[in-house]
This record gives sequence, C-alpha cells and structure tokens, in this order.
Amino acid sequence: MAGPTGHGGSLGAALNDLLRTQVTPRHRLSTYHAKHWHAQLSQLTGTHRGYQALEEAGLDVTVKTLLNWLSDAEYNIRRSYRDLIHTAYENVAIVPADPIPDRFKDGDFEISGWVTTGSDRRERGTRAAAPLRIDGGQGDWGAIEALWLAGDLTDVDFEDHFIDDVIVQDIGEGTDGWTFDGGNYSVELR
Repeated sequence: MAGPTGHGGSLGAALNDLLRTQVTPRHRLSTYHAKHWHAQLSQLTGTHRGYQALEEAGLDVTVKTLLNWLSDAEYNIRRSYRDLIHTAYENVAIVPADPIPDRFKDGDFEISGWVTTGSDRRERGTRAAAPLRIDGGQGDWGAIEALWLAGDLTDVDFEDHFIDDVIVQDIGEGTDGWTFDGGNYSVELR
C-alpha cells in the first residue's frame, strides 16, 4: 500500500515536502502584520487569546491605563511596556509547528532518484534499481525535530541530518558516505 509522497529537486526538498503533508509547520498568521504598539495592542485586546498573551508577557496595568492607551495612538508609553506588547503580539502571531509524529519518524522511507555511495552511483526507484529503503525507526530524529520546531529546518539541513542521523543509523556509512546528487527526488513514506 502506497503512502504519502514528497517530491522535490533535492532530497531535502522532497523530505520537507513530505513532512509538510503530514503536519503543520511553524508559521505566522497572515492577519498579524501591525508594526506600531497601538495597532498591536488594539488587535490583542480584540480576543481572549490576545489578553492572555498580554498577561503571559507580563503586562500588568489597570483597566483605566489600558483604556487610555487604546483611546490615543499617540499616547507616550514606556519602552518596557511597548516591548511587552510586542512580545505578546509575536507570541500570538507565530503558530508553533506540530511535533513530527511518530508515524513519520518510525516509517519506512523509499527514496527514488540518483544515489551515490563510493563509486556506486545509480538511479534508484527504476526497473534497474529498487528505491533506497530506510527504516526511520532506527534513526535519531532529535536534531531534525529541534530545527523543525524552531522553524529553521531548511532543505539542506534536512538532507544532511537525514543522511547522518537516519540513513547511517539504519544501514551504515555506505562505501564512502551517501550522496544524493541528482536533480529530482521522490520520497514515499510507508
């Protein structure tokens, strides 16, 4: 039974594509783009979640003070308060990434595309050579997950860590390391 598939130019791009079909990445809400403290405060005080974020950021002012600030965009508030408002705004604007699910980390990956180890270079996933099969459950996903949750998992980082922390953990170093030097990869999760 075929599972979800990721496609990309590089192996890292195909892996990132596949992961994004499984879980939501860290992202910014499109409605949160205000720059000025007053616009940020106005947006935050429009929702319960916004009030909660202000409280969690440490903004502790009276209702009267808050109403004074909201009624005058030119009101001069201390920098420390502007910083707290900005922190609360960013905390609401940024949606954290879903954790990488176990079904992904423990899955079997079938990689199609050019694979090189030592002097052995072949196009996997063709009649001449089966896809490269990797047992994700044998890998160490810590570095990949940390980058994913921080919103910093680039295609290059994903490929590098997948080779070092998943492929090598499952089937070893290969003849002389692993290189994915083709231009179009497909990764299927089973």
